[in-house]
This record gives sequence, C-alpha cells and structure tokens, in this order.
Amino acid sequence: MKKIYLLLFCISFAFAEPIDATLEVVKKFGNLPNILVQNTGKDYSQREYSQRIFKMLIADLKVTGHFATQESPEVVSSAMVLNFDEYRKSKIDLIARVNAEITKENLEVRLQLYDANTGLLALSKEYRSANAESYPFLAHKMAIDINDYIKAPKVDWMERMVILSHYTKPGESEILTSDYTLTYKKQLISGGLNIFPKWANESQTAFYYTKYLDKPTLFKFDLTNGQNHKILESNGMLVASDVSSDSTKLLLTMAPDEQADIFLYDVPSKQITKLTKYSGIDVSGNFIEDEKRVMFISDRLGYPNVFAIPLSGEVSGAVEQMVYHGRNNNAASAYGNYIVYSSRETSDEFNRNTFNLYLVSTKSDFIRRLSANGVNQLPRFSKDGETIMYIKHEGNQSALGIIRLNYNKTLLFPLSGSTIQSMDW
Repeated sequence: MKKIYLLLFCISFAFAEPIDATLEVVKKFGNLPNILVQNTGKDYSQREYSQRIFKMLIADLKVTGHFATQESPEVVSSAMVLNFDEYRKSKIDLIARVNAEITKENLEVRLQLYDANTGLLALSKEYRSANAESYPFLAHKMAIDINDYIKAPKVDWMERMVILSHYTKPGESEILTSDYTLTYKKQLISGGLNIFPKWANESQTAFYYTKYLDKPTLFKFDLTNGQNHKILESNGMLVASDVSSDSTKLLLTMAPDEQADIFLYDVPSKQITKLTKYSGIDVSGNFIEDEKRVMFISDRLGYPNVFAIPLSGEVSGAVEQMVYHGRNNNAASAYGNYIVYSSRETSDEFNRNTFNLYLVSTKSDFIRRLSANGVNQLPRFSKDGETIMYIKHEGNQSALGIIRLNYNKTLLFPLSGSTIQSMDW
C-alpha cells in the first residue's frame, strides 16, 4: 500500500461559528473511542488482500480523526474468543476484525465490529468487488460504516472516486480514476492531450474532459458503456468547470474570439449563453448559492481575483468581488459562506512560485491560511464542507492533498513519476 504522508499543521481551524466535530463521539464514549483492528485472514494464499485491506482500514480510521486506532501486530484466528473484560481493562472500546477471500468472481471482505463496552457484535457486513485491485474502496466503505456506528460526523467522501489528468510526456496526458489515496488507479483516456476532467453527475457514471484536436474539443465519457461522445468544439480554449446538481447545465470557459469568458451550456437543448462580457480574462466558473449565482476568476482588478454574478449573467446583475486578501488569486471553490482559493505569494521569473491555499468567509473578516509551502492549486470542497482536496506540487513531486478542516490534519498522497494537471471528486 502506498505510504501515507501525514503532516499535522498547527493551524487553528474554527469557522465563524465553531463546529465541535467530535460531539457525538464524546457523547457516546466520553472520549475518542479506542479501536483495535485485527487481521483474521488465516489462509496464507488469501493473506495478501487481507493484509492490504487491514492496513488501508487502519489508515482510513486515522484520517477520520474520530478514533484512537491500534492494530494487532499478528494475524489472529477468527475463532479466538474475545475476552471483553480484558479489552475493557486495556481501555479498548471497539474491536474490528477483517479478512478477505478471492473467489472465482469476486474479492469478498468480511467485517465484524464488536463493542467491548456492551460485549455485543455491533456490526457484521460483507463487501464484494469483481475487481480485486479496487480493494481500497472496500476498506473505505468499512471505515465509513464503523464511523457511522459511533455516530461521528460523516466521512462519505472517502468512497468517492477521483478523476484526474496527469502528464505522461510533453504535450500528452491521460485521464485516470482513483480512490482518494491514489492506491487504486485505472486508466480511461490516453493518446494526445486530455485535460480538465469533470464529473458529469453525482453518481460519477460519466465525466467531461477537453481533448486538443484541430480545436479544443469537449467530450463526455460514459463509464457504464465506455462510449465517448463529442459535445462541442471552440477556438482558443474550452473547459467544463462545473456541472449543475441535476446534470442539465454546464459552466464552460471558452474563447471563441480570443477572449476567455464564462458560458452556460444547456445539455438537453445544446443552447449556449454567454454570462460574462468583460474585455479581459474570465475563467473557471462555479455554481454557488443553490446555483443562483456563478463564482469565477477575473483579472478585472488588474490581477486575478474571485468574483460572482447572478446566473442570468453579468449584464443583468452586478459583479461582486468575493475575496479581498491576496494579489493573485485563482482556482476557488465555495461551500456555504466559505471560499477556499489558491493565491500566488511569490513572483520569481526563474523558479517555481509559491501558491498557498486560504479559507475565507463571505460574511465576516475570517481568514485562515491552509498551506505553508509549495504550489497548492485547484482546491475542491467535499459535499459536507469539512474536507478539501487539492493538488500539491513541490520539488519534482505531484500529490493529491486532503485537508480535514476541523481536525488540523493535512495528508499528501503522491503520484509517483508524474505531474497532476487537474482533478475532480
């Protein structure tokens, strides 16, 4: 399993109205529960996947921030009787036993979760996948179920697929799907320059991406049948930056007349509406505020910054500046009253510049820096707003980053030997 690099940043993350993310856990256990994870994969021929899942589950439980996690150093027998009195003396609250088996058709994983405080089997579930290499998703699902048992804040983002583009050589890139740790990876698109993948729906069964042919061309790839559909082409540039919740509308950055603007594309009717009409550069539109407005990046102050307009467009409504900190801001994502964005903080003609992430409130002067070094770009909020994924470039290494906002945790998952161009999750 890919080694997980855990960096604990001493940043005091507190929203304008602080959230106690461990409240339900403390109510149930009086403190963070101590969980002991055991590998019960007794068959030597099957032990490889049991061990991989065992290690991945331990890592996932640590990532949640909701458990004090311990692991049994040796494989134990599933028939071994549990002495709950001894576990309670050792202050163990939960015991998770996992094992895996490869059958003719599936990887089958079993989880048994015991509550040492009650002496009862709290959870018994089986998880299956037709592709053994997708075992990380089974471990993520187990972590989600254990987390739900203690009524901790949701971590459902763990089982979402990541779609990313990465460079394979100059002028060429391919598109992969992966889990959030980049342990599982599957190539979907290759050959030529394929960039800016964007999930086409909440169920993650299709995605949009741009391929450079004679002109930049937007395609939609359907994962259910492997079919690729051409949507449209444009001069200059063409990027799908956001998709509406009902999947019927796209926000596009296009430059048909050498001028980048934000456009609204209606999927059923194929109608295109121009939303911004500034003489400079407008890019990277995102739906915000229940899709009543569009947030985007513009250089209309003489440097890139974050702005918003009504969904009806710039002509029918005022343009509002959303961020007042930083002199070169880009790649923003919004959740509720909060915006996370990347800001360039150095200007060096000969070396890679520093881009740090910042979190700000649109309702107060709240601001927090979320990164400290390197090039940190393309931040994306999770659906619940508690977690941010981003791309980090530092030295010759490119990685997916995860920031757990309420837990002072930043984790990096490197993609060896390649540079990530963009991602969505």
